[in-house]
Amino acid sequence: MTETEDTKQLNFLLPDSDATVAFGKRLAPALKQGAVIYLYGDLGAGKTTFSRGVVQGLGHNGNVKSPTYTLVESYQFSEQSVFHFDLYRLADPEELEFMGVRDYFADNNVSLIEWPQRGEGFLPEADLTVSLAYEGEARQLTMTAKNVRGIAILAALKSGTAFSSVTENE
Repeated sequence: MTETEDTKQLNFLLPDSDATVAFGKRLAPALKQGAVIYLYGDLGAGKTTFSRGVVQGLGHNGNVKSPTYTLVESYQFSEQSVFHFDLYRLADPEELEFMGVRDYFADNNVSLIEWPQRGEGFLPEADLTVSLAYEGEARQLTMTAKNVRGIAILAALKSGTAFSSVTENE
């Protein structure tokens, strides 16, 4: 783990999409108090696959589809909601204001936001950023805490039990 004064960062090598889903499931228990997570990466890098794991890890048993055309998919659980945003097709960040985006960001909700740079100025600060990059057939996942909540999420993830399909790079 690489640490600086105001951020903490963890890096993982995910060998395939199954490992990416499994990693999202592994992260899910650390999100019970809510989080805003910005997801970065090229098209096809695994942002939606990672989000699928998080949503399933929080208890969703059905399909988790990409919100590319709807901008947001919501998943309701007994104690919190998860909102998966894909802002790739957003023409103007101000569109978020018209759809009432502020209502999605209650403290205990989880918001997974793909292409957050397209909503700049209308989104809350991220607790955590997740960057996915191609590494041959595998994906390099980098998580960076942006505030106290993000640091707590990384600490909870770090204290969990690792599984064999993920390699942590320190």
